[in-house]
Amino acid sequence: MATGMRVLAKVAAACFVVALPVLFVTSNVRILASDAGFYESGLRKHDADRATGIALTELDRSAQEIIEYFENDAETLRIVVSENGQEAPLFNAREVEHMRDVKSLVRLVYRVNEISLAFVLAYVTGVFLWARERPLRELAWLALGGVGAGVVVLGAVGALAITGFDSAWTQFHELAFSNDLWQLDPDTDHLIQMFPEKFWEEATLTVGVMAIAEAVATAALATGYLLIARQQGGDDRERARAGPGS
Repeated sequence: MATGMRVLAKVAAACFVVALPVLFVTSNVRILASDAGFYESGLRKHDADRATGIALTELDRSAQEIIEYFENDAETLRIVVSENGQEAPLFNAREVEHMRDVKSLVRLVYRVNEISLAFVLAYVTGVFLWARERPLRELAWLALGGVGAGVVVLGAVGALAITGFDSAWTQFHELAFSNDLWQLDPDTDHLIQMFPEKFWEEATLTVGVMAIAEAVATAALATGYLLIARQQGGDDRERARAGPGS
């Protein structure tokens, strides 16, 4: 029984180390996917109105509808805009089908985010604060382990993205989607005109920078706690050596 509990504790600790960087990355993806300001900034930076021939006000509204689409239960994204003085669907059938696939992927990221958050909170609260089965020093070391693992992975992905984002982006699509609907025509398809590859490169960099900042903050807190705990432990040993009468 005791051996089984020790094995379970080690498995849970390993899961915590993995869940922490996953939580950072998926949280940041979720933040950007829901940030209308990020979309609007990208539309302006990449001259989406010129590329699509559609006014920025219409594109801003469309971006908000995309955000809502990721959050609601609608299967199909239907956006109508004013184009050349006439109302018309923003996306063609191929783009609509691709957005259905994108929504499935986004919702998967959201679920992973929720699961990782729930696990991290449950592990910290249940094992360390409520059950008191291990000292907080171990939590700090595990947090540093999670941060270290995350930084290594993010560094590798970042290096790959910086040295060849185009090929990395293509490989991502080939792995994430089971069809070729993501292969759009920048001359005719509004989706890629609104959000060109450069937009996604910047989004990837933003997610990475945010995750690294969170990792640094976590590492600083964990290291600070370990240093304080070490100092307090040294003081306790000094008092013990000095004896009760000192």
